[in-house]
Amino acid sequence: MTSTDVDALAAAVLETCRTAGLMVATAESCTGGLIASALTEVAGSSDVVECGFVTYSNEAKQTLLGVPVGLFDKVGAVSEEVARAMAEGAMARSKAQLAVSVTGIAGPGGGTETKPVGLVHMAIAREGLETLHFRDVFPGDRSEVRIATVIAALQRLSVVATG
Repeated sequence: MTSTDVDALAAAVLETCRTAGLMVATAESCTGGLIASALTEVAGSSDVVECGFVTYSNEAKQTLLGVPVGLFDKVGAVSEEVARAMAEGAMARSKAQLAVSVTGIAGPGGGTETKPVGLVHMAIAREGLETLHFRDVFPGDRSEVRIATVIAALQRLSVVATG
């Protein structure tokens, strides 16, 4: 996928959210703000994008998003539970009605047998709905894993925003 394709996906998310009257927040770890960057690359995004949290460390996840510290000891930062807490925390700490979070292992190091390089946990929270969770293992190097995560996040945001 090219940057033009990512721009088109981001524009589609923004238009869907605009039509639905939804503001969006992002809570990103392994992508380091790339999802928010893709959304804000589109002119006119300020009426849809509320804010973005880049919470690379566990302390930032706890302080900025309210992720319970016990989760890190219990299941680790790269987990369904932390992804859900991040998305829900982004909504609770913003005026957004829709939030996406990602936490993963982009590599090249850091992977284990149970949590390989490329593993990403994503959650999407929408006001009035149950938070959704997605688990992916994306192939490729660090850059490819991060871009695949951005694309998946934009595609899923568009679907959830539609209702």
